[in-house]
Amino acid sequence: MNRPTGTDDGGAPDGPRLPRRGQGQLESQVLTVLCSAVGPATAGWVQEHLDGDLAYTTVITILSRLYAKNAVTRTRQGRSYVWTPASDEAGLAALRMRRVLDGERDREAVLARFVSALSPGDEARLRALLSRAADTSGPHDDSAAPEG
Repeated sequence: MNRPTGTDDGGAPDGPRLPRRGQGQLESQVLTVLCSAVGPATAGWVQEHLDGDLAYTTVITILSRLYAKNAVTRTRQGRSYVWTPASDEAGLAALRMRRVLDGERDREAVLARFVSALSPGDEARLRALLSRAADTSGPHDDSAAPEG
């Protein structure tokens, strides 16, 4: 079903259409704005502080998705919620990475490909982080870990 747009360039009748942002990009922008708040913030406050013209309902949808991912918390205030970041952008990226890994059958293969695709600097950072994590968690027996 073709709908006329009122322009020949595929834009909206009142001007060119803004480029679409991906879900992860919007989540990151909303989380960044929320992290800049002094305390809990309303969706309206987040909307006002975002660059661009996102609809209020879009902001609510993004905050709800972040809540489902445990990246934000919410508290009832009157008939709506105030939102607080439970994680920063790095935490949100880590959640996404974990979700992808959890969805794969062959975790070892995915991790091996991931590590082999890292730059030498990122691989060194990852090795240092893993070493630090092993030092703080104490001795453990990997022989009981399930394979695959």
